[in-house]
Amino acid sequence: MSWLVVAILAYFIFAVVFLIDKYLLVSSIKNPKLYTFYTGVLRVLIVVLIPFVDFKFPGVYQIILSFLAGGFFVLALFWFFKGLSLFEPSRIVPAIGGAIPVFTFLFVLIISAGKEIPAPRDLLALLILICGSVLISYEKAKKVSFESLRISITAAFFLAISFVLAKYVYLAQPFLQGLIWINIGGFFTALLFLLSKEARDNLFQIKMLMSKKTATIFISNQAMGAGAAILQFWAIALAPLAYLAFVNALQGTQYVFLLGLAVLLSVKFPQILKEEISREVIFQKITAILLIGAGLVLLAF
Repeated sequence: MSWLVVAILAYFIFAVVFLIDKYLLVSSIKNPKLYTFYTGVLRVLIVVLIPFVDFKFPGVYQIILSFLAGGFFVLALFWFFKGLSLFEPSRIVPAIGGAIPVFTFLFVLIISAGKEIPAPRDLLALLILICGSVLISYEKAKKVSFESLRISITAAFFLAISFVLAKYVYLAQPFLQGLIWINIGGFFTALLFLLSKEARDNLFQIKMLMSKKTATIFISNQAMGAGAAILQFWAIALAPLAYLAFVNALQGTQYVFLLGLAVLLSVKFPQILKEEISREVIFQKITAILLIGAGLVLLAF
């Protein structure tokens, strides 16, 4: 169960990264294509690890698989950032959090021809974790529109494909080698966003207008995000194939961390994430946390 601890640690860091992403998307880098470009291109920096690993050419099939895993991950980031730039997090996050483990479970089930299925008790844990993840980030007053749902489902679909492909990469390659090839694939996919004239024009404008403070925040946040992504992919590599969806379902812990951070920061930075405090909301959040806790207990023991 080491993958369980690694995944929870990754989602704690992702909670911090999420808040900073939202801040930058509403204040400094408002174009989701440009934000995805910067995020994806910086992923190539992982090549600095090549001298420290037994880096080899894994074969054409594995290269294609790795590049697809990285490419779909970057595409998922674009749809996620687009959702954050257009809608409140409460309209995007619950749908993504609920859909990713479902898509992942179905993909694994189909690819393995029904051979990779968790134990019945663990399936119950998966369902409880998904319910808790959706409930903790759902806001009754903010109805989900068709457009926000379309964006969320698209992001979740691409993320699920990326995670499943990454798992098959790690089944055939050492973790760090596979991670490097996946990130190289993400880098080349990010370059495709330069085909957009809007992104190219904004690229040079942002470079001229971005303050040192904003650049420092962005780069620091990307470094944290890279660390969290490495931990998340490590959890994927460690988890049994049948339990891959659980790595995604554990994202509910990220919302628990996010809730605590949002309550602390929403007073000073209300544009990042506003938290409504009422008896009904408190009851909803506590119920969600208890569900997530119950799912973790079932899964761990």
